[in-house]
Amino acid sequence: MELNFWARLVLAVLATWRITHLLVREDGPADLVVQLRALMGSGFFGRLLDCFYCLSLWVAAPLAFLVVRAPADLFLTWLALSGAACLLERLGQEPVVIQPLPEMSGEANHGMLWTETVGDDPQADGSARRPGSTADIDPVASRVSGGRSADFRAATSGSADGSCDESETGGTLR
Repeated sequence: MELNFWARLVLAVLATWRITHLLVREDGPADLVVQLRALMGSGFFGRLLDCFYCLSLWVAAPLAFLVVRAPADLFLTWLALSGAACLLERLGQEPVVIQPLPEMSGEANHGMLWTETVGDDPQADGSARRPGSTADIDPVASRVSGGRSADFRAATSGSADGSCDESETGGTLR
């Protein structure tokens, strides 16, 4: 018996979710999936097994061939399978609540944005940098992390809340 398009699509969505969930969130029978994750380490495939959204794209790709008959529909079906699996994954989680940041007193806080004032001198290499930025504190970390030295330090500080102690930053980050 040949299944119609919608039946194949629903089955492929459920299969995409199940396989991806098994590989990312579960230990598997006899801890086989845990052993697979440990074997993959921290390389490309190891990181892929840590991200549901990333892995769902790879799992959905072969299943898309089972859903569509026309090659022109393959790309959209592939994305639809992954997207539907991601939506199913979100159903079982707490909702994401976006709240505005509290206003900072004094200087306007724009998160990662800052305003340039007239008369700022560009650096010797021609790039403009805000005075007092984290690149002024640690230029080596800035080069290593592509200019994101605060993110770099927070990720490598070992602190649970991402804060750095004063010896690492000269007391500027908290």
